[in-house]
Amino acid sequence: MPATVITGADGVRALVETALGPSGWELITQDRVNKFADATGDNQWIHVDVARATRDSAFGEPIAHGYLTLSLIPLLLPQIVEIRGFTMGVNYGCEKVRFPAPVLVGSRVRATAVIDEVTDVTGGIQMRITATIEIEGNPKPACVATVLLRRYV
Repeated sequence: MPATVITGADGVRALVETALGPSGWELITQDRVNKFADATGDNQWIHVDVARATRDSAFGEPIAHGYLTLSLIPLLLPQIVEIRGFTMGVNYGCEKVRFPAPVLVGSRVRATAVIDEVTDVTGGIQMRITATIEIEGNPKPACVATVLLRRYV
C-alpha cells in the first residue's frame, strides 16, 4: 500500500514540492542483472561476468546497469504514491538522468520522489517528477532522474 494516496489533478497539484517516500527496499540480484542484460543486449562484463568483475573492475564485484536502476522507477513509484481519478497513465520521457553511484549486486535500493511541476495537457495532466534511487548504506544515490508522467481522465 502506498504511503500517499491522492485523487485527481487537484490532489496532484497539492503535493507539488512535497517530499514523498521512501518506497520499500528492492534487492538487486545477479539474476535480475543477467535478465536485464538478456533483455537489452547489454552483456558488458562488469555486469554479467562475476569472476572478471570481481577480479578486474574498479568496483570489486558486478554492478547493475544504470538503465536497470532507472527502470525500477515504475516499480518503486507506486509504492510511494497512488494517483487515483484517471483512466490511464503513460511515461512521457525523461528530462535529465544521472547515475552518481554504482549499484553493486547484492545491494538494496529504494526510491523517494518530489513532484516538481504539474501542467495541463489535452485530456489530463503532465507531472515532472524528480525520482531519487537510494542505495542502502551509501550516502550517494544510484540514480537521480527527472521524469515526465502523464495521467489522462
